[in-house]
Amino acid sequence: MDFLEVTLKVNADFADILTAELAELGFDAFVETEDGFSAYVEEDKYSQQDLEEVLARYADFVQVEYTVQKIERQNWNEEWERNFEPLFIGGQVSVRASFHEKPAEAKYDIVINPKMSFGTGHHETTTLMIENQLTLDHQGKRVLDMGCGTGILAIMAGELGATEIVAVEIEDWTVENARENAELNGYASIDVRLGGAETIAGDEPYDIILANINRNVLLEDMPAYKAVLKPGGYLLLSGFYTEDLPMIQQRCEELGLTYGSHRVKNNWVSAIFKA
Repeated sequence: MDFLEVTLKVNADFADILTAELAELGFDAFVETEDGFSAYVEEDKYSQQDLEEVLARYADFVQVEYTVQKIERQNWNEEWERNFEPLFIGGQVSVRASFHEKPAEAKYDIVINPKMSFGTGHHETTTLMIENQLTLDHQGKRVLDMGCGTGILAIMAGELGATEIVAVEIEDWTVENARENAELNGYASIDVRLGGAETIAGDEPYDIILANINRNVLLEDMPAYKAVLKPGGYLLLSGFYTEDLPMIQQRCEELGLTYGSHRVKNNWVSAIFKA
């Protein structure tokens, strides 16, 4: 399957907003550039009209130039290798590609080959989720990662001592990538499932549920998360903006969850709720 690369020239203040908008249109990988970012989408999911409508909504606030080109799926490695920089998160977690050296000071080391999947740690939401994971006891816990992308958060759960990990993703090629990354990091036992919230119905309860998706999916799927969260368990959410937090918090409280804390980075939020 081929992908389209849409390269947008836009100022940094609006880059995150447009990233979120494009994610809603089916774009599922983003790479920062010097003057904006590139977004990637499966060719059959691309709609020129939808893209134009999104850009038109912000026309009074920002000027955006863009180009579109087709790239073959097998060429994605070349794209991300050119742009992928290793990260050090929370003073403890190294996130790197296989061709990078492991930092000596890293307590936890995660190797990610992202292909076309979201979740290298470069996006604020992934970093925020990992920072929140570091605050929770995962030792011997049962953990669920919804919308797992590359599998980075599920792998982080393994690094922190979780013994049973389930990861769920709606795209088959992303499931394949998450499984590859799990095995690469020594966590082949992670149960990576294809599907959405319906795949967890009836599961044994989880101690920790991670969901880094987007506001609308979180609001819709929250009851499914709550149904499989142990009493006293934690729900970590991200993929939304500070202005969305009251809506997310209200939905959680309607389901009997208690707000704990949240972190913010460039207007993106990751929040912790407790059952």
